[in-house]
Amino acid sequence: MYTGDTLCHSSSCEIRACAQEAFDYLSDGAAQGEWALGSMKRRRIDTNLYSGISIFDNAKLYVRIDADADRFIIFYHVGQDVSRLQPRNVIRIVPGSVIGMTDEICLVTLLSWRDAGVDENRWKLTCVSHETEMFIIKNRIEQRANK
Repeated sequence: MYTGDTLCHSSSCEIRACAQEAFDYLSDGAAQGEWALGSMKRRRIDTNLYSGISIFDNAKLYVRIDADADRFIIFYHVGQDVSRLQPRNVIRIVPGSVIGMTDEICLVTLLSWRDAGVDENRWKLTCVSHETEMFIIKNRIEQRANK
């Protein structure tokens, strides 16, 4: 059971790939459908706008990706109403040299903020899902980098 911060969740992993490779994968809305458990079966709707289906309850989720390649930051504006998307998830990719490693390594951190309407059980599901997604992200990026 998750008993940490009730307003923001963070999860990080070290990845054996350069920051640019991680950024390219994580900013790809179609590829996000490979790892985002709350938004699988990804479909492109418009530039940087996608929809997907949750594996938990089959709910449709919209995601608008706002990627900053200069800073290796990706904001994911999410919601069930495309006209009311909110930037509740963000990924920051840190090059290895910033944290005393080589640039063949990077650190990926996912931050998520809890919406006021999300109950305790849904928040726990979100937190556990995001931690699981980090394992998927790590493996997908490392597999791509080692081809």
